[in-house]
Amino acid sequence: MIALLTGMLATAVLAGGVLALAALGEVLAERVGVTNLGVEGLMALGAVTAVMTVSAVPSPWVGLLVAGLVGAAGGMMFAFGAVVMRANQVLCGLATTFMGLGLSTALGHNYAGQPVATTFGHVSVPVLSSIPVIGPALFAQNILIVPIYVLLPALVHFVMFRTRHGLNMRAVGENPAAADAAGIPVMAMRFWYVTLGGAMAGLAGGYLTLTYVPVWSEGMVAGRGWIALALVIFAGYRPVIVTLSALLFGLVTALSFVGQAHNWPIDPAFLNMLPYLGTMAFIIVPVVVWHRMRRVMAAPAALAQPYYRDVR
Repeated sequence: MIALLTGMLATAVLAGGVLALAALGEVLAERVGVTNLGVEGLMALGAVTAVMTVSAVPSPWVGLLVAGLVGAAGGMMFAFGAVVMRANQVLCGLATTFMGLGLSTALGHNYAGQPVATTFGHVSVPVLSSIPVIGPALFAQNILIVPIYVLLPALVHFVMFRTRHGLNMRAVGENPAAADAAGIPVMAMRFWYVTLGGAMAGLAGGYLTLTYVPVWSEGMVAGRGWIALALVIFAGYRPVIVTLSALLFGLVTALSFVGQAHNWPIDPAFLNMLPYLGTMAFIIVPVVVWHRMRRVMAAPAALAQPYYRDVR
């Protein structure tokens, strides 16, 4: 029983890492007032370019770096359309997703089904890794787990809620006209944070193929970009809660794997549906508790609204 719990938790941590990276990037974008629906496509591009890179340069760090740069380039393209040109953010995001999915399929055609040349290894933290159940799952894990679950959310939370820059950032998402009047560069802040969010989506794709599922196949992102968007809403646009929500979703995913591996008397189709049923729940729950947690769960007031300086 202990081995089962340890294995399920370890799988949950690995599965949630993909979502945590992508969702943290989306938090950055949405906190400055931009909704990027292109996360799915940027993750697919990051996943395939990571595989292509490590096949030429056998270093997972280089592969992850290239995946992040490709995601940043895609995020920059989206930001140019949605922020600079003030085009409809929903349409720009959907176009980015379709472009990313189509381009990743074309680029990855020759790599489909082939094992990834090199992946990230595991590290074990002395003493902590010997803790029953939790230790092996959290502290004898992939080398990227601690940065994703501890360092990144802590850094984003500190910058967002404990610095003047974070205050300016949130002001841009709440009232860009007032922020502009106070001398905050609204357009620049939106552009670069959307770009950074795209980079993190690319990193999430690279993590997917270099850590979680070390092989490229068409459609392997499997809606994780959309799930990351749902997690941001569920977590009330707060980085630490987003990361914990990603781990919770990882548990749902792990539960479906364990159920099929141990032949539970449940229809396998239903087990495969669990992650997506969980996504629906993550969307519904904030609505149900809205009247009790209005201030915590509220989206930035200017979210998805283009900013026109001449009409403020």
